[in-house]
Amino acid sequence: MHKVLTLILAGGKGTRLEPLTNDRAKPAVPFGGAFRVIDFPLSNCINSGLRQVLVMTQYKAASLARHIHQAWHFLCRELGEFIDVLPPQQRLGEHWYRGTADAVYQNIYTIEQCNSQDILILSGDHIYKMDYSQMLREHRESDADCTIACLPVSLEEGKSFGVMGIDSQFQVHQFQEKPAEPFSLPGDPNRCLASMGVYVFKASFLLNELCREATNPTSSHDFGKDIIPRIIGSHTVRAYPFQDRNTGDELYWRDVGTLDSYYEAQMDLVSVDPKLNMYDATWPIRGDHPPLPPPKFVFASFDSEPRRVGHALDSIVCPGSIISGGEVTQSIISSNVRVNSYSQVHASVLFDHVNVGRHARVRRAIIDKGVQIPPGMSIGFDPDEDRSRGLTVTESGLTIVPKWHRFDHESNGPISNGQ
Repeated sequence: MHKVLTLILAGGKGTRLEPLTNDRAKPAVPFGGAFRVIDFPLSNCINSGLRQVLVMTQYKAASLARHIHQAWHFLCRELGEFIDVLPPQQRLGEHWYRGTADAVYQNIYTIEQCNSQDILILSGDHIYKMDYSQMLREHRESDADCTIACLPVSLEEGKSFGVMGIDSQFQVHQFQEKPAEPFSLPGDPNRCLASMGVYVFKASFLLNELCREATNPTSSHDFGKDIIPRIIGSHTVRAYPFQDRNTGDELYWRDVGTLDSYYEAQMDLVSVDPKLNMYDATWPIRGDHPPLPPPKFVFASFDSEPRRVGHALDSIVCPGSIISGGEVTQSIISSNVRVNSYSQVHASVLFDHVNVGRHARVRRAIIDKGVQIPPGMSIGFDPDEDRSRGLTVTESGLTIVPKWHRFDHESNGPISNGQ
């Protein structure tokens, strides 16, 4: 698309994803074994023909900046293409970003230099595939000042999003950010229309509104709370219904802001017919893929007891990993993972460099990078025992082992001599 600048907001603390965000920003959290969360909006940009991107970071951004440098360095700046990381400049005061609109305003000088016609604003922590060029085309054809991507969600889900009301021409006439009681869709009392946090603004219009908002002492400097509600009625604000390019009416968009929603989105990938198709060659998801050997599966002793079988079913197994006599089901195994003999991994997500000891059992767990699970240990079976080890257990019973956690060689299961 010509003269479009994309801004990706990637500065949130991600406290609801702790301990996965103890040492990394939310958009830098691994996803799908071989990717980071931010790889999805960035891939959408490249696949949509958008090659001028600014990523606005803030908290714990070192690994995010490193990942973008390693995985997204292929654009040609001489042709006006770039993906740049912008930490807080504090050029307008000694404070962090005070809201989504303030994050853009603090970088207004860089944005103005790009001389864009339209500005696309994205969140860096959503999982979906979307052709932004279609939304931009409709935005320009309708001569809208602002266009907001939206999709229907349940009323309970709507409490976590901006909820909008539209007319038959998709003109937005009402907008509430995270309402306690979302208003429902006409004719559908159980659902409401939620903002995806994907906005297109006319560049000149947005910059003027940001300057006006910056001088408002009562503002929270946020798009959903301040700018969008204020411009409705006085300017043309339109809704753009999102339709997944692979499934048509079957929509896929996930906010992975909590541990349970993040885990559920991961489990979506290992279903027999996943709604998010990462194998679509016409819409590739890019990321950092180091030179690693193919995954390896070894040992097939079905007649022994306990049996020693190295296999994975209904799972994703990434390069460099070895399933060495262990069993993996409905799980995501990242790179350089080893699952040793007689161990079992079920419905779990294992990050890079995890080692599952012999006879260990892992169920409904997220194991962060570099964890060594001792032989015979069980994780995800007894919530109280997991908590006593200093692990996080969600209300749904999901267990999370933080990065580089050490168990002091504890074990709680049988280990056969010589096994």
